[in-house]
Amino acid sequence: MGGGDRYPYPKQVWSPAGGWWVRPSNWKSNTFVVASGIAGIAFLVYRVSSSKEHRYIAPAKDVPSMNWAKQFRTEHKDS
Repeated sequence: MGGGDRYPYPKQVWSPAGGWWVRPSNWKSNTFVVASGIAGIAFLVYRVSSSKEHRYIAPAKDVPSMNWAKQFRTEHKDS
């Protein structure tokens, strides 16, 4: 189970992915940094999208984006 022992590999081969049997010591912090970056970008896209959303014809039923769209927040306050 596991494909056998590790065999000797050429040390002069360079790989941007890390080469054979790579296990960087700081993989957890690297994963956290990348996941935080993705979450931050997704949050910014969400904020821009919700501020620019505008429906010219009101939906017949409630749509989930009505909870956070700027248009519906201001219209519900006025009425």
